[in-house]
Amino acid sequence: MRTVAFHTLGCKVNFYDTEAIWQKFKAAGYRQVAFEDRADVYVINTCTVTHTGDRKSRQMIRRAVRTNPDATVVVTGCYAQMAPDEVAAIAGVDLVVGNDRKSQIVELVEQVQREQHPYQSVGNILKTREFEEMDVPFFEDRTRASLKIQDGCNHFCTFCIIPYARGLVRSRKPENVIAQARKLAKAGYREIVLTGIHTGGYGDDLENYRLSHLLEDLEKIPELYRIRISSIEASEIDERLMEVLDRSRKVCRHLHIPLQAGHNHILWRMNRRYTVEEYAAKLEQLRRALPEVAVTTDVIVGFPGETDEHFEATERFIASQAFSQLHVFPYSPRKGTPAARFPDQVPEAVKEARVERLIQLSAELTAAYAANFRDRVVEVIPEEPLDWQSEIRDHGWTGGPRSGFWLVGHADNYLRVAFPVPEGVAPEALMGEVCAVRLTETGGRLQLGRWERSITTSEDHEEAPWACPVAQ
Repeated sequence: MRTVAFHTLGCKVNFYDTEAIWQKFKAAGYRQVAFEDRADVYVINTCTVTHTGDRKSRQMIRRAVRTNPDATVVVTGCYAQMAPDEVAAIAGVDLVVGNDRKSQIVELVEQVQREQHPYQSVGNILKTREFEEMDVPFFEDRTRASLKIQDGCNHFCTFCIIPYARGLVRSRKPENVIAQARKLAKAGYREIVLTGIHTGGYGDDLENYRLSHLLEDLEKIPELYRIRISSIEASEIDERLMEVLDRSRKVCRHLHIPLQAGHNHILWRMNRRYTVEEYAAKLEQLRRALPEVAVTTDVIVGFPGETDEHFEATERFIASQAFSQLHVFPYSPRKGTPAARFPDQVPEAVKEARVERLIQLSAELTAAYAANFRDRVVEVIPEEPLDWQSEIRDHGWTGGPRSGFWLVGHADNYLRVAFPVPEGVAPEALMGEVCAVRLTETGGRLQLGRWERSITTSEDHEEAPWACPVAQ
């Protein structure tokens, strides 16, 4: 049997695309092996959001070539889309595939192998108008499923290369989204994460059908327990969407709403198309409709021209909005974007200091939000065994390791919750299922709880394709 290996860099959409590509290879009779092993075909799904993404992509391409010089090496993703000639010039690369042609990779591999010469299949993605349909009926070794509902972005923020790498908004047909959601729910996935390059822009290219309509249709799937929206812009949360969220018993009480900066001058330079006042008003409206909703956000620090005064305004604004978690990124100049040409770049040391301040603020905000749920029951889907040493080493856990075997996963409100497996209960019986957990200790990155009961069990459905024993 022919073998294929994958390595994925970058965002959740890339990971979804890799799973979809694997389904194509699987249907063609391939067996998947680890990227470190010798394979007949290597597929590297690349990222180009930063120069670091480019560098890591090149490293993984060369690693594949070293592992098996005789293999067919395929490079796709955003770096391949933006710099196909540069990628093709790397010794050992056989095939470069653009972001709107990933469904054709197996056929292109066979063509390259048959003709015995390298090939590029990359076009002008800004002219692409149709969503590239690729079905993923289940995910290898995962307990949560992603469902890609759109691709592309129309916003053209001055710091972002993604519209040029992914194209303009292209929404997946509602009937195809719903059909795949049914498959995933019947396969045993209790949570489906709706994802895309600009998820909240779903329906911008459809007639009278938006994200709110899709959520209503997904709500009707009996086997589906909960739905999470990966990201949405504040301007896209309209009255109808809030009404749908309020009525829903399946959409998670968590929204990720990117902020990027808390000062109007910086937002204007970023081309973000809203003011801090408009953003705050939307959050106030949202919280009136959905009390206790968790709001997480993205923040870029050190954007060109960001002074101490601008940063401190951002810090104050974030604290005032009571986010439950921040994702903090130092600004990284990206060739081809307007911001990379701005003259007033911020020194790296200043960026690093600002990142640290916001990471500390994020921990404080998470602790404050989580404290509201102490001694209350939350619904958690365990995703993996908890590694105490990793928590202490990588995430600064100060409570020390606890006895017993622990699982960790996310609650409906995106709090990361760990709990010990009770005596007499098999850990694998809880993985991927919805568990009622009472929070006993709350803090920053990790909340601790006590398992009370299972809300769903594996007996509710056929054995999920990803189910496997949990090492103890």
